[in-house]
Amino acid sequence: MGFNIAVSGKGGSGKTSIAGLIIRYLTKNGKGPILAIDADPNSNLGESLGIDAGKTVGLMLDEFQRDKINIPPGFTKEAYLEYKMNEVVAETKQIDLITMGRGEGPECYCYPNLILKKFADSLAKNYDYTVMDNEAGMEHLSRRTTQNIDALLIISDHSIKGVRTVARIKEIVSQLKLVVHKQLIVISFVPSALDPLITEELSRLGIEPAGIIPWDEEVREYDIKQKPLLDLPDTSKAVTAVNELMVKILN
Repeated sequence: MGFNIAVSGKGGSGKTSIAGLIIRYLTKNGKGPILAIDADPNSNLGESLGIDAGKTVGLMLDEFQRDKINIPPGFTKEAYLEYKMNEVVAETKQIDLITMGRGEGPECYCYPNLILKKFADSLAKNYDYTVMDNEAGMEHLSRRTTQNIDALLIISDHSIKGVRTVARIKEIVSQLKLVVHKQLIVISFVPSALDPLITEELSRLGIEPAGIIPWDEEVREYDIKQKPLLDLPDTSKAVTAVNELMVKILN
Protein backbone atom coordinates (compact mmCIF):
# COMPACT_ATOMS: atom_id res chain seq x y z
CA MET A 1 0.00 0.00 0.00
CA GLY A 2 1.44 3.39 -1.02
CA PHE A 3 2.00 6.39 1.24
CA ASN A 4 -0.37 9.29 0.55
CA ILE A 5 0.54 12.93 1.24
CA ALA A 6 -1.92 15.78 0.70
CA VAL A 7 -1.12 19.50 0.83
CA SER A 8 -3.83 22.00 1.71
CA GLY A 9 -4.08 25.68 2.63
CA LYS A 10 -5.33 29.06 1.53
CA GLY A 11 -4.35 30.61 -1.78
CA GLY A 12 -0.89 32.11 -1.86
CA SER A 13 0.36 30.11 1.11
CA GLY A 14 3.08 28.36 -0.89
CA LYS A 15 1.41 24.94 -0.89
CA THR A 16 2.32 24.15 -4.52
CA SER A 17 5.98 24.99 -3.93
CA ILE A 18 5.97 22.80 -0.81
CA ALA A 19 4.33 19.95 -2.75
CA GLY A 20 7.08 20.32 -5.35
CA LEU A 21 9.80 20.24 -2.68
CA ILE A 22 8.23 17.14 -1.12
CA ILE A 23 8.45 15.44 -4.50
CA ARG A 24 12.04 16.67 -4.83
CA TYR A 25 12.89 15.00 -1.51
CA LEU A 26 11.31 11.71 -2.60
CA THR A 27 13.13 11.65 -5.96
CA LYS A 28 16.50 12.62 -4.45
CA ASN A 29 16.17 9.85 -1.87
CA GLY A 30 15.26 7.16 -4.37
CA LYS A 31 11.70 6.81 -3.16
CA GLY A 32 9.25 5.97 -5.88
CA PRO A 33 7.55 5.58 -8.21
CA ILE A 34 5.63 8.78 -7.40
CA LEU A 35 2.18 9.89 -8.49
CA ALA A 36 1.78 13.68 -8.39
CA ILE A 37 -1.81 14.94 -8.46
CA ASP A 38 -2.58 18.58 -9.18
CA ALA A 39 -6.14 18.85 -7.85
CA ASP A 40 -6.20 22.65 -8.07
CA PRO A 41 -8.17 24.08 -11.02
CA ASN A 42 -5.51 26.82 -11.12
CA SER A 43 -2.98 24.19 -12.11
CA ASN A 44 0.74 24.89 -11.80
CA LEU A 45 2.26 21.86 -10.06
CA GLY A 46 3.48 20.58 -13.43
CA GLU A 47 5.34 23.84 -14.02
CA SER A 48 6.95 23.59 -10.57
CA LEU A 49 8.15 20.08 -11.46
CA GLY A 50 9.20 20.87 -15.02
CA ILE A 51 6.63 18.43 -16.40
CA ASP A 52 4.34 19.27 -19.31
CA ALA A 53 0.90 18.47 -17.90
CA GLY A 54 -0.58 17.91 -21.35
CA LYS A 55 -4.32 17.24 -21.35
CA THR A 56 -6.14 17.96 -18.09
CA VAL A 57 -9.04 16.08 -16.53
CA GLY A 58 -11.30 19.09 -17.18
CA LEU A 59 -10.55 19.22 -20.90
CA MET A 60 -10.78 15.44 -21.24
CA LEU A 61 -14.25 15.50 -19.64
CA ASP A 62 -15.34 18.25 -22.03
CA GLU A 63 -14.25 16.08 -24.94
CA PHE A 64 -15.92 13.03 -23.43
CA GLN A 65 -19.23 14.88 -23.01
CA ARG A 66 -19.09 15.97 -26.64
CA ASP A 67 -18.05 12.57 -27.98
CA LYS A 68 -19.96 10.20 -25.71
CA ILE A 69 -22.54 9.42 -28.36
CA ASN A 70 -19.65 7.94 -30.37
CA ILE A 71 -18.53 5.43 -27.75
CA PRO A 72 -16.73 2.61 -29.61
CA PRO A 73 -18.47 -0.77 -29.82
CA GLY A 74 -17.76 -3.04 -26.86
CA PHE A 75 -17.28 -0.12 -24.42
CA THR A 76 -19.67 0.91 -21.71
CA LYS A 77 -19.77 4.61 -20.88
CA GLU A 78 -17.85 3.99 -17.65
CA ALA A 79 -15.22 1.79 -19.32
CA TYR A 80 -14.68 4.32 -22.11
CA LEU A 81 -14.33 7.16 -19.58
CA GLU A 82 -11.71 5.15 -17.68
CA TYR A 83 -9.89 4.52 -20.97
CA LYS A 84 -9.93 8.24 -21.77
CA MET A 85 -8.68 9.10 -18.26
CA ASN A 86 -5.42 7.33 -19.04
CA GLU A 87 -4.76 10.03 -21.63
CA VAL A 88 -4.33 12.64 -18.89
CA VAL A 89 -1.40 10.92 -17.16
CA ALA A 90 1.87 12.72 -18.00
CA GLU A 91 4.61 10.13 -17.54
CA THR A 92 8.29 10.65 -16.69
CA LYS A 93 10.99 8.31 -15.42
CA GLN A 94 10.32 8.90 -11.71
CA ILE A 95 7.09 10.91 -11.56
CA ASP A 96 3.68 10.57 -13.19
CA LEU A 97 1.42 13.62 -13.09
CA ILE A 98 -2.37 14.03 -13.26
CA THR A 99 -3.73 17.57 -13.57
CA MET A 100 -7.35 18.49 -12.92
CA GLY A 101 -7.40 21.85 -14.69
CA ARG A 102 -10.51 23.65 -15.83
CA GLY A 103 -13.11 22.56 -18.32
CA GLU A 104 -14.58 24.85 -20.93
CA GLY A 105 -18.06 24.78 -19.42
CA PRO A 106 -19.54 26.44 -16.33
CA GLU A 107 -17.02 26.70 -13.52
CA CYS A 108 -18.23 23.90 -11.30
CA TYR A 109 -15.48 21.48 -10.37
CA CYS A 110 -17.60 18.94 -8.51
CA TYR A 111 -17.78 16.41 -11.36
CA PRO A 112 -14.11 16.72 -12.43
CA ASN A 113 -13.13 16.37 -8.77
CA LEU A 114 -15.25 13.24 -8.37
CA ILE A 115 -13.81 11.66 -11.51
CA LEU A 116 -10.27 12.65 -10.53
CA LYS A 117 -10.69 11.14 -7.06
CA LYS A 118 -12.04 7.82 -8.34
CA PHE A 119 -9.31 7.53 -10.97
CA ALA A 120 -6.54 8.64 -8.61
CA ASP A 121 -7.67 6.19 -5.91
CA SER A 122 -7.45 3.38 -8.44
CA LEU A 123 -4.15 4.54 -9.96
CA ALA A 124 -2.41 5.27 -6.65
CA LYS A 125 -2.23 1.56 -5.87
CA ASN A 126 0.56 1.32 -8.46
CA TYR A 127 2.80 3.89 -6.74
CA ASP A 128 4.89 3.91 -3.58
CA TYR A 129 4.04 7.58 -2.94
CA THR A 130 1.21 9.87 -3.94
CA VAL A 131 1.49 13.63 -3.42
CA MET A 132 -1.69 15.68 -3.95
CA ASP A 133 -1.67 19.47 -4.26
CA ASN A 134 -5.22 20.48 -3.38
CA GLU A 135 -7.13 23.55 -4.46
CA ALA A 136 -6.92 26.62 -2.24
CA GLY A 137 -9.34 26.91 0.65
CA MET A 138 -11.58 24.26 2.18
CA GLU A 139 -14.05 23.30 -0.55
CA HIS A 140 -12.20 20.08 -1.41
CA LEU A 141 -12.53 18.97 2.21
CA SER A 142 -16.29 19.47 2.28
CA ARG A 143 -16.53 17.42 -0.93
CA ARG A 144 -14.44 14.73 0.80
CA THR A 145 -11.89 14.62 -2.01
CA THR A 146 -9.08 14.54 0.57
CA GLN A 147 -9.32 11.42 2.70
CA ASN A 148 -7.53 8.15 3.37
CA ILE A 149 -4.42 10.31 3.75
CA ASP A 150 -1.30 9.26 5.63
CA ALA A 151 -0.08 12.85 6.08
CA LEU A 152 -2.13 16.02 5.56
CA LEU A 153 0.02 19.14 5.48
CA ILE A 154 -1.99 22.28 6.24
CA ILE A 155 -0.03 25.29 5.03
CA SER A 156 -0.23 28.85 6.32
CA ASP A 157 1.73 31.81 5.08
CA HIS A 158 3.35 34.12 7.63
CA SER A 159 0.09 35.90 8.51
CA ILE A 160 -2.68 35.91 11.11
CA LYS A 161 -5.29 35.19 8.42
CA GLY A 162 -3.32 32.17 7.26
CA VAL A 163 -3.06 30.77 10.77
CA ARG A 164 -6.79 31.20 11.31
CA THR A 165 -7.47 29.42 8.02
CA VAL A 166 -5.36 26.52 9.30
CA ALA A 167 -7.54 26.35 12.43
CA ARG A 168 -10.71 26.22 10.30
CA ILE A 169 -9.28 23.47 8.10
CA LYS A 170 -8.37 21.42 11.18
CA GLU A 171 -11.92 21.88 12.46
CA ILE A 172 -13.47 20.73 9.17
CA VAL A 173 -11.23 17.64 9.06
CA SER A 174 -12.48 16.77 12.55
CA GLN A 175 -16.15 17.50 11.80
CA LEU A 176 -16.15 15.42 8.61
CA LYS A 177 -14.26 12.61 10.33
CA LEU A 178 -11.88 12.37 7.38
CA VAL A 179 -9.42 9.48 7.50
CA VAL A 180 -6.18 11.37 8.06
CA HIS A 181 -3.46 9.60 10.02
CA LYS A 182 -1.19 12.62 10.57
CA GLN A 183 -1.92 16.35 10.43
CA LEU A 184 1.10 18.61 10.21
CA ILE A 185 0.87 22.40 10.33
CA VAL A 186 3.47 24.24 8.29
CA ILE A 187 4.17 27.99 8.25
CA SER A 188 5.79 29.23 5.05
CA PHE A 189 7.40 32.46 3.82
CA VAL A 190 8.86 33.12 7.28
CA PRO A 191 11.53 35.87 7.19
CA SER A 192 14.10 35.40 9.97
CA ALA A 193 11.75 34.26 12.77
CA LEU A 194 8.03 34.00 13.50
CA ASP A 195 6.46 37.34 14.28
CA PRO A 196 5.50 37.50 18.00
CA LEU A 197 1.87 38.26 17.04
CA ILE A 198 1.71 35.09 14.94
CA THR A 199 3.32 33.08 17.74
CA GLU A 200 0.67 34.46 20.09
CA GLU A 201 -2.14 33.55 17.69
CA LEU A 202 -0.79 30.02 17.22
CA SER A 203 -0.72 29.62 21.01
CA ARG A 204 -4.26 30.97 21.36
CA LEU A 205 -5.52 28.47 18.78
CA GLY A 206 -3.55 25.58 20.28
CA ILE A 207 -1.56 25.05 17.09
CA GLU A 208 2.00 23.72 17.16
CA PRO A 209 3.75 24.00 13.77
CA ALA A 210 5.55 20.87 12.63
CA GLY A 211 7.66 22.87 10.22
CA ILE A 212 8.77 26.42 9.46
CA ILE A 213 9.71 27.10 5.83
CA PRO A 214 11.88 30.20 5.57
CA TRP A 215 11.58 32.77 2.83
CA ASP A 216 13.94 31.56 0.12
CA GLU A 217 15.09 33.87 -2.65
CA GLU A 218 16.21 30.86 -4.71
CA VAL A 219 12.65 29.47 -4.80
CA ARG A 220 11.37 32.88 -5.96
CA GLU A 221 14.08 33.04 -8.63
CA TYR A 222 13.28 29.54 -9.90
CA ASP A 223 9.60 30.48 -10.06
CA ILE A 224 10.28 33.65 -12.06
CA LYS A 225 12.62 31.86 -14.46
CA GLN A 226 10.23 28.87 -14.67
CA LYS A 227 12.93 26.45 -13.59
CA PRO A 228 11.79 23.19 -11.95
CA LEU A 229 12.07 23.10 -8.17
CA LEU A 230 13.49 19.60 -8.56
CA ASP A 231 16.73 21.28 -9.67
CA LEU A 232 17.13 23.46 -6.57
CA PRO A 233 20.49 22.94 -4.85
CA ASP A 234 20.74 21.08 -1.55
CA THR A 235 21.88 24.35 0.04
CA SER A 236 18.48 26.01 -0.55
CA LYS A 237 16.95 27.07 2.78
CA ALA A 238 13.50 25.87 1.73
CA VAL A 239 14.89 22.53 0.55
CA THR A 240 16.64 22.00 3.91
CA ALA A 241 13.46 22.84 5.85
CA VAL A 242 11.25 20.53 3.76
CA ASN A 243 13.82 17.72 4.02
CA GLU A 244 13.65 18.02 7.82
CA LEU A 245 9.85 18.05 7.64
CA MET A 246 9.84 14.89 5.53
CA VAL A 247 11.67 13.00 8.27
CA LYS A 248 8.74 13.81 10.58
CA ILE A 249 6.22 12.83 7.90
CA LEU A 250 7.72 9.47 7.07
CA ASN A 251 8.67 8.38 10.60
